[in-house]
Amino acid sequence: MSPITEINAATLVPQSGDIIYPTSDGRPMGETDLHRSIMVETIDALKLYYAGQQVYVSGNILLLYQPGNRRRHVSPDVLVVKGLDPHDRENYLLWDEGRPPHVVIEVTSESTREEDLYDKFEIYRDSVRVPEYFQFDPRGEYLQPALQGYRLKARRYEPIKPVSGRLPSRELGLHLEPHDRRLRFWDPATGEWIPTLQESREAMLANWQQAEAERQQAEAERQQAEAERQQAEAERQQAEAARHEMEAKWQVAEAQAEQLREELDRLRGQVGK
Repeated sequence: MSPITEINAATLVPQSGDIIYPTSDGRPMGETDLHRSIMVETIDALKLYYAGQQVYVSGNILLLYQPGNRRRHVSPDVLVVKGLDPHDRENYLLWDEGRPPHVVIEVTSESTREEDLYDKFEIYRDSVRVPEYFQFDPRGEYLQPALQGYRLKARRYEPIKPVSGRLPSRELGLHLEPHDRRLRFWDPATGEWIPTLQESREAMLANWQQAEAERQQAEAERQQAEAERQQAEAERQQAEAARHEMEAKWQVAEAQAEQLREELDRLRGQVGK
């Protein structure tokens, strides 16, 4: 987005006293679907990485850097501000927030070449004082290599030297890396890329499916154990019934034997007479 543009009155809101500051410059987000997708994916990945922390991650938001001047603004594709509450904002007033973004990333193209290389470069360096500025040209239209970064030192931007093909960000504690025309963040603490929002959702779904499969297996085992318990109980009851039946038969036989003994004694008594 252009750093200095005319503003439609419909995009103005009262802020910072009685002065009305713009919230949009009227330009679309990203030059192409690819550029827009990279911006969204990058913002979502960093928001996910910093979830629950006092880190503000945003992009395509007007950053105004001169109090009282509604025309002095720039719109970073991606910005990260540490130590700042991550609530939604209409725009970013540098003097109200009290700190510049620690990192800015521009997803650049041939059509925004002059703006990203010169206009924004100077604004981020001289007016906003952004500690780290990265440019990513996903199509390789003019940047070679496609990812380049700068670190502010003594009011000058010095190129960030790659480490193992990645650009280390001291501010993020992550290394930036282009991959399949996408921008990825490698975490040296884990030795892995931080997940994108889509990857996180897929991992959550996979974990849920695994947990559900384990739950179903446990339920099947429980049902099998219950069936075995019921079968064992049925066999116990059957054995108990058989025992009762045997006892009943034994009692009948014992009663019959007692009758026979009594009859035999009676007959013996008659013979003796």
